[in-house]
Amino acid sequence: MENIHLAAEDEDDLYSGYNDYNPTFDSEELDNDVGFQQAVKTSHGRRPPMTAKFPGTAIGARPMATSYGARAQMNSSMGRPMTGAVQDGAARPMTAVRAAGYTSTLARGSTFDPLGQSKGPAPPLEAKIEDSPEEKIKILEKKVNDLIEESCMAYSRGDLQLSLEKAKEAGRKERALVRQREQTGTADHINLDLTYSVLFNLANQYANNDMYQEALNTYSVIVKNKMFNNAGRLKVNMANIYFKQKNYPKAIKFYRMALDQISNVHKEMRIKIMQNIGVVFIKMGQYSDAITSFEHIMSESPNIKSGFNLILCYYAIGDRERMKKSFQKLISVPLGIDDDDKYIAANDDSHTNMVIEAIKNDQLHQMERDRKGLAEKYIMTAAKLIAPAIEGSFAAGFDWCVDMVKGSQYVELANDLEINKAITYLRQRDFNQAVETLKTFEKKDSRVKSAAATNLSFLYFLEKDFDQADRYADMAMSADRYNPAALINKGNTVFEKQDYEKAAEFYKEALRNDSSCTEGLYNLGLTYKKLGRLDEALDCFLKLHAILRNCAQVMFQLANLYEMLEDPHQAIDWLMQLISVTPTDPQVLAKLGELYDNEGDKSQAFQYYYESFRYFPSNIDVIEWLGAYYIDTQFCEKAIQYFERATLIQPTQVKWQLMVASCYRRSGNYQKALDTYKDIHRKFPENVECLRFLVRLCTDMGMKEVQEYATRLKKVEKMKEIREQRVKSGRESSARGRREGSAGSDSSHSGHGTSTRSERLSAKLRALPGSNEPYEASAQRDIDASYVDPLGPQMERPKTAAKKRIEEDEFADEELGDDLLPE
Repeated sequence: MENIHLAAEDEDDLYSGYNDYNPTFDSEELDNDVGFQQAVKTSHGRRPPMTAKFPGTAIGARPMATSYGARAQMNSSMGRPMTGAVQDGAARPMTAVRAAGYTSTLARGSTFDPLGQSKGPAPPLEAKIEDSPEEKIKILEKKVNDLIEESCMAYSRGDLQLSLEKAKEAGRKERALVRQREQTGTADHINLDLTYSVLFNLANQYANNDMYQEALNTYSVIVKNKMFNNAGRLKVNMANIYFKQKNYPKAIKFYRMALDQISNVHKEMRIKIMQNIGVVFIKMGQYSDAITSFEHIMSESPNIKSGFNLILCYYAIGDRERMKKSFQKLISVPLGIDDDDKYIAANDDSHTNMVIEAIKNDQLHQMERDRKGLAEKYIMTAAKLIAPAIEGSFAAGFDWCVDMVKGSQYVELANDLEINKAITYLRQRDFNQAVETLKTFEKKDSRVKSAAATNLSFLYFLEKDFDQADRYADMAMSADRYNPAALINKGNTVFEKQDYEKAAEFYKEALRNDSSCTEGLYNLGLTYKKLGRLDEALDCFLKLHAILRNCAQVMFQLANLYEMLEDPHQAIDWLMQLISVTPTDPQVLAKLGELYDNEGDKSQAFQYYYESFRYFPSNIDVIEWLGAYYIDTQFCEKAIQYFERATLIQPTQVKWQLMVASCYRRSGNYQKALDTYKDIHRKFPENVECLRFLVRLCTDMGMKEVQEYATRLKKVEKMKEIREQRVKSGRESSARGRREGSAGSDSSHSGHGTSTRSERLSAKLRALPGSNEPYEASAQRDIDASYVDPLGPQMERPKTAAKKRIEEDEFADEELGDDLLPE
């Protein structure tokens, strides 16, 4: 034991000596070392290793207690082998330290290698033999499971085709797996769960891809296999497919078969199947059978959907009393959700408040809100449905529903039901009752009061009673300042007063309270448009278009703004998008034609004007443009039908009839033109242009009526001159009266009266012929008196074909006798 070195407590460093130079590792003098060279060349270096100085160690001369030698019989603890051997003065390390690879001093010939890195890398693992049948089966099973998982993931992403392909591939792999097991004689170890999973997933994917017959066949394979446990439940899936195919008798058959195979332990599943049976009976019109199913459900496990369906059945058969009882059952169905009070912090405990904030919008609370919202929707719908049927009048029935709801857990719905009552009055065009109903909310709580005042404000706005609309908008805002609808109504009333800046502020506030308020954004864009801030209006409508992608009004406003910004190409692009949404809107098509006409593209303009005319053949502007286009392209015969239609629309406008006659003359049909002019002269005997054309046509055709029409022309022109002189004298007297009126108020009133009487008289002389004329002249008779060309210009369309005919004269190349011309 004297050679065993134990670490003393007073030693400062257990690992001292590692940096000392050991001559054993001096490799520079190995060439001159005689002993080393002799050991290399001879067997001197292959002498046996040194043994320990103490007997009984692991390296001693006696047999070792390992698999290489016989175990020695030790009769006492003195015979215990030593843990390590001491080599030439090297101190024996402590056992625990030695096991970790650490020693206080280096042993001769050893290196510091605690991780055993000097031994080299570990030998490679033995490769599995993949050619074995069992290994192939395992790999194939894993592939099948992976394919089923990929199929389900593809369905969750909405890729139905890929999910079906993966399901089919999984089926092929599974059949190959079964054949391989049969070949290897391990058919008893077939994985039935894997087979069931493959077939069930394949049937589901067939059904998802509307391949109903294939799905039914696959389900039948599963159901008919007695080795699958609980496969009879899949008859519910088969019944669902028959329901989609509207094969209701078979659906009921399979639902009942599934119901027979499900024990009473699974109560919820049985209730759901019975609910499906009741829905199928409703589809078949067998309401009594459906009532039986739903009554059983409401007695065993009541739920909102079954209660609502039961009300529908009783409504269909017209049973008033049972409708009332069913409605009472519906509003008494427990929802199974907690009150909202638990989401309100009751104290200042920060930990509790953090928990409440965390669960306030979690998935469970969202599910509770959705369930409550669905229940309220069913109750509201049921009340609106049965209210006219359960009592003698709609109002009495609705009042009964409101009273029932007030005594239930849905007491908040009572006010909403009354507001719906007012809205129903509106749908029935009973505005007075609607207003009276809404006015009863003026003394209710703030939320309901704000909703009622908002509806009243909008009603008065539609009736153009802007003062009342403004008053109720203020009332709604005072009850709930964060009500965006109230702010929009207030902005609308201010907009009507043309205070656009203030209206814009109300719309902005509505948007701050509710950023998704599309009405506020639309009205704000209109307000900016009125203010001339076109770029800001454009931003509003572009944002609105991002929210409402297919809104025709938004697209039209964008096109109109680009037109105002003098960007016709962008305007045309937006109008093209608009007609993809509303392809039959004649105004949009006419606008497109106008823009193309302004750009000089007559063919495109004609296409859109013609489409507009097809959908709305009474637009005078479109008719006028089409007629002018055909005249400009030398197709006067085609222009006649458009001007004749204009004549039917505006029979008191002489210019359309003059255009028809002019088209006949230009097309060479002089007789028809003459007859048309004669007809015009009978209707409008004071029309100067008609008489001039009659004189010229009769002269060209050598007719005897020339002198008669010439005399009439002279008479009409003299009357025209007299009228003009009287108008002129009336204006002079009016001006003279105004000058004299500056001297005193009496003379001013007198002059004004003279002016008014003379102007009224001149207007009568302009508008009316002699008192014995049998027709009523149009208001544009003075315009007809100066008419030059029946196909003359239209001031509102400066770039149309009619613009080029300002200086045209149809009879410029014709000469008339001096006796036929007016004096």
